[in-house]
Amino acid sequence: MDIINRIDIKNFNIFTIFSILVLLAGLFIYIYWGTRYGVWYDIGIYSLTIIFIIPGIIGIILSLMEKEETED
Repeated sequence: MDIINRIDIKNFNIFTIFSILVLLAGLFIYIYWGTRYGVWYDIGIYSLTIIFIIPGIIGIILSLMEKEETED
């Protein structure tokens, strides 16, 4: 729960936008493939989609986290 408390929307930047685009690309590929070929349960499309979805989610979380300031 500490990670959720450290997320701040004020840290929205270009990396957040890129991560959102990667996430949306994964969703678009899955929906396109399913509607185009009628295959919603293929392990190949799952593996391709997960390559985009997981980094997108992780990128959004990491780019929105507050930066820790260290005192030297």
